[in-house]
Amino acid sequence: MLHWSEWGPQGMSERLQKVIAHAGLSSRRGAEELILTGQVVVNGQVVTELGTKVDPERDHIEVSGKKLRTTGTKPRIVYALHKPKSVVTTLHDPEGRDTVVNYFPKIKERLFPVGRLDYDAEGLLLITNDGDLANRLIHPSSHVWKEYLVKLRGKIPLGLLPKMEKGPTFEGKKHQPVKIKFLHYKNEKSWLSVSLQEGVKHHLKKMFLAEGFRVEKIKRYRIGNIELLELQAGEFRRLEDEEINQLLSLSQEP
Repeated sequence: MLHWSEWGPQGMSERLQKVIAHAGLSSRRGAEELILTGQVVVNGQVVTELGTKVDPERDHIEVSGKKLRTTGTKPRIVYALHKPKSVVTTLHDPEGRDTVVNYFPKIKERLFPVGRLDYDAEGLLLITNDGDLANRLIHPSSHVWKEYLVKLRGKIPLGLLPKMEKGPTFEGKKHQPVKIKFLHYKNEKSWLSVSLQEGVKHHLKKMFLAEGFRVEKIKRYRIGNIELLELQAGEFRRLEDEEINQLLSLSQEP
């Protein structure tokens, strides 16, 4: 049996289930189930044979009646990076400050950060070569929760937190609801766990400053299902396909 990619000019061929998984539609095992149950069509023909190879750039692939959006011939790469404090979330800084590019793994693929994390904040930052994945996660409608450890100057009244959770107001605009968990007071400081879905620049600083409290520390420790865990500042790890697919399943496609 000829593989689909052997029907025309040769390109980069990959196993069909791998292409489906990399597109974020399902896990590798889930992709195999889609193939075995006849839900995958390549160039107009149903494919039920595992291991069938396709060219993501040339072959027309449909899954459950919908055209598969692939990331091309390059495999999707996503890293979880623990961004240190005093590091800019850009590839280049005209002021000469330390940038996250100095903490990327040294590979041939072009990598870039997904979203931002304040210069004086630290914690989890995703790094990828996949523009579609990045756009999907940072789009305002993605609804992926991001969790932060926050330290405030002063003791914030606990009765204020339920009001803020309904949607903080700053810069003349009411924003999406948030989740706030009080942790403790220490040395006239307030420690909170805060979860956001929006990605407004300086969101945490602005929402608390609007209530009269200055943020002194921000550390992001979770994005969707991805946690910072044991990563130390400046360290990174590559995410598995299963983790990436689960993360995408938590988001709503723009």
